[in-house]
Amino acid sequence: MAQWTSAVGPAQLARQLTAQQPRPAGPGTRRPPAYRALADGIRLLVLEGRVPVAARLPAERELALALSVSRTTVAAAYEALRAEGFLESRRGAGSWTTVPAGNPLPARGLEPLPPESLGSMIDLGCAALPAPEPWLSRGFQGALEELPPYAHTHGDYPAGLPALRRTLADRYTARGIPTMPEQIMVTTGAMGAMDAICHLFAGRGERIAVESPSYANILQLMREAGARLVPVAMAEGLSGWDLPRWRQVLRDAAPRLAYVVADFHNPTGALADEDQRRALVDAARSAGTVLVVDETMSELRLEEGLEMPRPVCAFDPAGSTVLTVGSASKAFWAGMRIGWVRAAPDVIRSLVAARAYADLGTPVLEQLAVNWLMGSDGWTEAVALRRAQARENRDALVAAVRRELPGWDFEVPLGGLTLWVRTGGLSGSRLAEAGERVGVRVPSGPRFGVDGAFEGYVRLPFTVGGAVADEAAVRLAAAARAVRSGAAGGPVAEEPRTFVA
Repeated sequence: MAQWTSAVGPAQLARQLTAQQPRPAGPGTRRPPAYRALADGIRLLVLEGRVPVAARLPAERELALALSVSRTTVAAAYEALRAEGFLESRRGAGSWTTVPAGNPLPARGLEPLPPESLGSMIDLGCAALPAPEPWLSRGFQGALEELPPYAHTHGDYPAGLPALRRTLADRYTARGIPTMPEQIMVTTGAMGAMDAICHLFAGRGERIAVESPSYANILQLMREAGARLVPVAMAEGLSGWDLPRWRQVLRDAAPRLAYVVADFHNPTGALADEDQRRALVDAARSAGTVLVVDETMSELRLEEGLEMPRPVCAFDPAGSTVLTVGSASKAFWAGMRIGWVRAAPDVIRSLVAARAYADLGTPVLEQLAVNWLMGSDGWTEAVALRRAQARENRDALVAAVRRELPGWDFEVPLGGLTLWVRTGGLSGSRLAEAGERVGVRVPSGPRFGVDGAFEGYVRLPFTVGGAVADEAAVRLAAAARAVRSGAAGGPVAEEPRTFVA
């Protein structure tokens, strides 16, 4: 199967360039030459993932006409991008975007540090909160009481405990999506669900469309499965998906799978509205693409009175196009490794059959604990506690970062657990390196992108509050000063200038 290469049309690129927000110039600052501003504008689009790496750019003459500038200006801009490692060209084949060979890329995953090794380190690498007690202990006490009948069996339930499958199906039905237990498979966390789905639907070399940015650990799972990732840039701000781009990618790339987070997207916090959900399901169905929807953040709405859109699976209740992944890890506790898939019964049967060669099933005691919590008031009260804690942490972290790092830019999400922060032109990878030296651990933006995008970002989960959030911001400010001064082992990423046609 030939590698799919996206192409950016001249009108589309002109719209993206002119839509960039101009940054205020200081007194006495000279306006850069037109070619330099154009090169910087394209470079910024690549670094922020709005123009994918390996995308074919318009011919010089076409872009010059679209921008109403001279062809000489475009030629000089392309030459500057080639010199900086952001463009490659071949006679007769055109020009396509790249990232410099020396662009710092993350060297390790987002694994959490063991608690005993943290010491004085503030770990913002993992978007997870401590367990909501007393509900964790009560859940396991209830599970132990219900365990004896299961202990007399072999203990392997590849599809999940029948009681938990029924409970999860009833919860979807209560949300307005009629669901049978046969449409549910219980997994070992959401990662276990995604691993099973990727192995069933996306063999080595298959294309998977992903949001850009997206959840780092899922991207790595897909890479290790041999998938070819096709990034689709998110819409600006917290407004969800860019539907025209999704339609183009689904139509032209024909990916086997598409992976999206509709509810409080990780890392941006965006919430897709109901019209976007319906439109994306329709586009996936038309393209023959299986749409995998990650709902792990869906219960973490943090604003009182926020009316949530219907779940994406409401627009495909049979589950033939939309596969829904859920988990207890964000709404309850990451140590509760219980996830699930909702899909058509025949898809569930295929997933269960394939599981025999993976992990055979999910631990019984944890399934019983989740089932006990969901069957009592425990789950509702634990989630309410989790929301209050996340809301308080979010507000504390937002205030601290705005105070200590006023040049950093972000929008405050209505839910979820993460802030997606533009670092004022500083390298996110260098900030991550400097942060560890001053006692704060943060993941850099490129972990959440494909092929090195988002170097000017970091993800900040609101998993700490109060004085710890204040101290985290103080340490981040110290790391930023080190990067800005060049003491962090690498150059400062120059803030790209804005192109105005």
